[in-house]
Amino acid sequence: MLDGSSPLWEHSLQNIAPILLSLVFLPLNTYIVFWVSAYNRVFQSKVQQRRNVNRNKSFFKPKTILVTGVGMTKGLALARLFYEAGHDVIGADFEPSGTFVSGRVSKALKKFLPLQKPNAKSGSAPYIQSLLKIVTTENVDLWVSCSGVASAVEDGEAKEIIEARTSCKAIQFDVNTTQMLHEKHTFIAHTEEIGLTTPETHTITSRAEVDAALRNAPAGRKYIMKTIGMVDAFRADMTLLPKSTPQETAKHLSKLAISVDSPWILQQFIQGQEYCTHALIVKGQVKAFVACPSAELLMHYESLPPPSKLSLAMLKFTKIYAEAGGDSFTGHLSFDFLVYQDELDNLYRDIDATVTLYPIECNPRAHTAVALFNGTTQMADAYLSLLDDAPQQYSTSLVKGNITDKIVFPQDLQTRYYWIGHDLVNLIFLPLLSLLTLQHDSSITSVIQGINQFLGRLLSWKDGTFELWDPLPWWWLYHVYWPGQFWNALMTGRKWSRINVSTCKVFDVE
Repeated sequence: MLDGSSPLWEHSLQNIAPILLSLVFLPLNTYIVFWVSAYNRVFQSKVQQRRNVNRNKSFFKPKTILVTGVGMTKGLALARLFYEAGHDVIGADFEPSGTFVSGRVSKALKKFLPLQKPNAKSGSAPYIQSLLKIVTTENVDLWVSCSGVASAVEDGEAKEIIEARTSCKAIQFDVNTTQMLHEKHTFIAHTEEIGLTTPETHTITSRAEVDAALRNAPAGRKYIMKTIGMVDAFRADMTLLPKSTPQETAKHLSKLAISVDSPWILQQFIQGQEYCTHALIVKGQVKAFVACPSAELLMHYESLPPPSKLSLAMLKFTKIYAEAGGDSFTGHLSFDFLVYQDELDNLYRDIDATVTLYPIECNPRAHTAVALFNGTTQMADAYLSLLDDAPQQYSTSLVKGNITDKIVFPQDLQTRYYWIGHDLVNLIFLPLLSLLTLQHDSSITSVIQGINQFLGRLLSWKDGTFELWDPLPWWWLYHVYWPGQFWNALMTGRKWSRINVSTCKVFDVE
């Protein structure tokens, strides 16, 4: 992984290589999309059939749904679900550096409209005004916010203005709620207030506060420093503190810009497994829920069985959180949890074993795990339950019992999701490059293992962007959007360490 000290030529090569890779696969991928599209012209897909059936029902009233963030997998996945359910979908997103996002070419969209980004000069006004214009011009009934982390608070502002000035409803928390959940320290404080377990957490604004917390820590306890703001360079830093000597600890802390204006949190390290959730909350009630294993950079998704003890524990946590928010608590709610490994081991041996969840982060926005709801047609009505004329009965639960009553879960629990571009690079090309350049950690065995793992996913997993009935966004993602982003980085000298293919996130280095 490159950092800020890496020479410019390495960063240039980092951008040139994926552009060349895109060109190499362009003929094959174009051939695939051409024939899939030709097939779709002759034979009607099951998605199109279900859409037509829904629209022909005498009582069906199609709604106009605005989905923002359709350049990301989560926004595109939801747009496709609303389309399949028979509704009219307007897609919108930012188009950074003039590069068109892949969601704009989806069959699921009736129309795509670009959004203005918030900026330092005008603040959130251009963004909110562009949203408001779409809502009023297109007579939008429901806005489903799937925007990224960079516009989280602005989405809260937009929700308040749109609902005050129009009849449109928004799947989005208000400003105060979004801000409270978005910031790690206020999220932990609120979680404690409503009586839920949290890891030991300290808000840090000086070196002295770090030293005091470490000095007073229980024997053997380790901690991780996390920036409260959006500093990409430190997002992947999992250094355990204190280190083996006070001198090493001091040396590490000296690299961190800690101040009142740049606060951090010092959080208890939990040695165990990480899990994440995605939930749709409408008026303080959980309407849809999924839990899955997680990672620091999550690029592979598989649902936990809804009846499993882990899933039920995370659902219960989410329900308590949602109900504490009251009738005004509406939006997407996603948690990251850690569970001690020894508790997991006990759970596998004994079904009655207890599980303690340690929430480490909350995302008050849609999670990419929403892709696991692919084909779950009840999801559209779960969202529409926010509207005054919503259907009375919109779903059936996959799990019996009060805790899951009327909650939508993914219908297909067997399908696992990956992104072919990510795995192609990480499992085949990078190991091959390491072997060819004689890196110390390279071996033929690792290359063979990577190829086998890639082929296994290619044959038995599902790409998070590709759909047989809607293949063009997949082609566009790898041959228009990402090459455009790499070219722009090459021309501007932008330095980055890694990317998230599914969210279109580029992690910059300082």
